[in-house]
This record gives sequence, structure tokens and C-alpha cells, in this order.
Amino acid sequence: MITTFSELFADLKAKGVCKRLVGAWAVDEHSIEAISAAVDMGFISATLVGDEAMIKDVCAKNNIDPAKFEIVHNPVEVKAVAQAVQIVHDGQGDVLMKGLCSTDKFLRAVLNKETGLLPAKGLLSHVGIIENPNYPKLIFMSDMAVVPLPDFRQKVKISGFLLGVARSFGIDKPKIAFVAASEQMLDSMPACIEGAMLSKMADRGQLGSCIGDGPLALDVALDLESVQIKKLKSEVAGDADCLLFPNIESANVFWKTNSKLASNVKQAGMLVGTTAPCILASRADSVDTKLNSIAEAVMFVNK
Repeated sequence: MITTFSELFADLKAKGVCKRLVGAWAVDEHSIEAISAAVDMGFISATLVGDEAMIKDVCAKNNIDPAKFEIVHNPVEVKAVAQAVQIVHDGQGDVLMKGLCSTDKFLRAVLNKETGLLPAKGLLSHVGIIENPNYPKLIFMSDMAVVPLPDFRQKVKISGFLLGVARSFGIDKPKIAFVAASEQMLDSMPACIEGAMLSKMADRGQLGSCIGDGPLALDVALDLESVQIKKLKSEVAGDADCLLFPNIESANVFWKTNSKLASNVKQAGMLVGTTAPCILASRADSVDTKLNSIAEAVMFVNK
């Protein structure tokens, strides 16, 4: 079981994994630096689609040899993004990564019915990973970026995505907490009712190999002392691998609280539900976050 990003990098190296990453309008320093580092570590080869002069200028400023990349010259942002998606759609890439382009342009290309990456009637979701020094292992979480208010059927699908990513990290039977405002079974809170239903589905094997419990408030999902104080009996409480949040607001706040108010936190994230994982990094994300996200996607596609 992989418990840190350092262990993730070591595992990819030990297995000799190398996948083809395609960068969509990858003309910015953070994206190119992260992709370069991943190439140097050996777990990807890379195709950068964008303005060749801009790419080579960034490489020169950061002492990066542009020869380590395949550069596909396309000086128009929208067309470069569409071309990058098309390359992955045609099976010439394993992972897609958003560069300096805006999210709406990136998603428009990913969701294109003819050349995009989302299967018919598919669901696009986002799986993030947090390494927090106050927790003994990685936390896998959804969905803080795509689905605003998932209905019950969508929560079942998102649970499957979340558990699938956790299993790709060597967790054979992930512990998933269905998060709500309370661990009590309160009929006034839809998240509690749906958390209980998802928990029963997990018990009956309807979510695959996992241990699920819910509803669970965040404190008892992650903190063993809170579990003991509240005298809660649960195989998941205090030891969760995965957190399924009830809506985008709660998940997004948890994600950003970790990044802004906690020290030495490392993060990664990617879109799932597509035919190939898509790294939807913010243009402001650090090189480390983008590198971690590349490794997450490669680990998932290699499962």
C-alpha cells in the first residue's frame, strides 16, 4: 500500500512504468517543469501541443532540454487543446494534461461527442489525493471540482471512481467514509440518508471490494480519538482511506483548507470517468502538485 507521494514515485520507478502524456497548450513554466521532472524520473514520455517558440522559451529560461519532449507546433490555443485531446482519443497518448488553457476550453474539448474522451452517458468526476502529515496515509476524496450536487446514482458512480483510484495504489479493500454533517442517522439530512444507503450497498458488495460506512462526520472519519470519545463502533471511522463528500462545496472547502491552512500538505488531482485520465490542474498550482497529479494519473492508468 502506497502511503506517500515519495512512495508513489519509488513504486513507479521500481515497476518500470512509462506512459505517454499529452500536454494541452502546455506552454507555461509550471506545467513544463512538472512534465520535465516526470520525464527525468522515467514514468512518462511527453508530447507537448502548443506554440513551439513559447515552449522553447520556457525551456531555455529553466535550463530544460526541449529535445526530451515531442513538440507538436500549434500556435492557436483552442486548436492546440482540441489537437491534444484528439491525440489521446486516437490512442496515441495515455494521459491528458491541461496546461495554460482555461478550464472551460479544456473541458469543451474533453466533452466533444466526436473527438472527446467521455463515453456516451458517462459521468465526469474528479478524484483528489491529499498527503497531510497529521494523517498516517493518503486521503482519496471526491468530488471537489466537477459535480455540484450529485444525486444518489451519481454518488454510486463517483464511489466507484474513488475506490478504483485507491485500489490502483495497492489498497485492496479501501475503507470509504460517506461524509455528512453528523454520524447520526438523521432523516432531516439527505446526506445522512444516502450515506446509510451507500454503506449498506458496500456491506452487500455492490461497490466492489471495499469497507464502507456512513453517515460519518469528518472528525470521526479521520480522528480515532473522536471515535473513542463518541463511542462509535465502525471499521472505517478513524481510519478512512476514501472520503465521499455530499456536494462540491463541502469537498472544495476541505481541499482548500488543507492547501491553505495546513503545513506541509501535498496534493494531486485528476478527472476520471473518461477513457483516459485527465489532469485538470489549476494554472496556479505548484510544480509539485502538478508532478504529483501526473504520477497519480500514471498509477491509475497502469492498474
